[in-house]
Amino acid sequence: MGIKTVLAVAAALALAAGCSKQEAAPASAEGGIAGDLKVDGELQKKIQEALLDAKPGSVVEIPAGRYHFDRGLSLRANGVTLRGAGKDKTIVSFKDQLSGPEGLIVYASDFTLEGLTIEDSKGDGVKINDGENITVRNVRVRWTGGPKTSNGPYGIYPVKTKNVLIEDSEAWGAADAGIYVGQSRDVIVRRCHAEQNVAGIEIENTINADVYENVATGNTGGILVFNMPNLTQHGYGTRVYKNKAVKNNLGNFGAKGTAVASVPAGSGVVINSNSKVEIFDNDIADNQTANIIVSSYYSTGYFTQGGTEPDYDPYPRAIYVLDNRFSGGGDSPDGLDLKTLKTMMFGINGRFPDVLWDGYVDEKRAGVAEERICVKNGKTEVLNADGPNKYKSPKVDTQTHDCELPRLPAVELKGRSA
Repeated sequence: MGIKTVLAVAAALALAAGCSKQEAAPASAEGGIAGDLKVDGELQKKIQEALLDAKPGSVVEIPAGRYHFDRGLSLRANGVTLRGAGKDKTIVSFKDQLSGPEGLIVYASDFTLEGLTIEDSKGDGVKINDGENITVRNVRVRWTGGPKTSNGPYGIYPVKTKNVLIEDSEAWGAADAGIYVGQSRDVIVRRCHAEQNVAGIEIENTINADVYENVATGNTGGILVFNMPNLTQHGYGTRVYKNKAVKNNLGNFGAKGTAVASVPAGSGVVINSNSKVEIFDNDIADNQTANIIVSSYYSTGYFTQGGTEPDYDPYPRAIYVLDNRFSGGGDSPDGLDLKTLKTMMFGINGRFPDVLWDGYVDEKRAGVAEERICVKNGKTEVLNADGPNKYKSPKVDTQTHDCELPRLPAVELKGRSA
């Protein structure tokens, strides 16, 4: 890649902000920066110019401080690193954003974003399109006013990407998904924290993803693995393991008509219309609708105009749940139908089993062993809600799902070490 060039925005920022002697403002009790360093249009222009002039190997640095930008940043050059001094030291606020819906939008490969916080963007916090070899590390995206439908939909948002690593990052307050990877291939999301989002972490229409050692708490749904219709590819091959998905009971504040608006509050891990998914070695607890939900497209209540493409598969297949640690949850499901179902089957003070399945089956392939929903988690019961018959004949089942599936391989990212 050649010798890296640091585009020196730091000195100009400090001088123009009148803080040339202040290398870093002190951290506040909330983990942010105490005080504001106002950035005028000229300095904002310099940063954007640095991104526009960047070449492969360039490193654009934003120093410690709190900065206010009124226009989104964009990058189209490959091989660039955008770096702050740390997510508790470099904070870029888009609260007064006038143009560009994203805080940062990237159309590039071999891109690294690290060490900063992006706040209150008008739309998505960080959106990365069509790139390969993407790294997002030590980044926080948040909306500081708490969960609101008017917040941006996505926090950290790679889409149509390959060879993606998101690690040691955070997302707060997204009106769709905090950390979302869509229509991508070969992805790792690890050691991240997602809270106060509709969906904490979501893997959608993505092939080969490992999601591990993350914390998803205080969201509507903790960790989602979805396949939606009419997109560029269908997803499969996701492993969800060594995560904590606890107390995801936040009321759904997603925009009406969106797919995520169908996620019931109190969902720990949700698999919808996806295949070859493993959920293992997680701590999943106190999610009031269910700790794990396995469902089809038919039970979402979200249907696209004009229908789905002919090869779209609405059913979950080859779902393997094993060796998780469950506790609590299932005691106060979201929605009248589920509340009625819980009371009818388990009483006012009862609770759903840890695994809730909507019961939709592809009758043409019902006997295919490698496409079963298998649960090897002690004596974990599965509630078949009988969704096709509007919950008329639900049943608790262990024998049908007492099976094993071939284990999925670990995701390997090209050119990356573990």
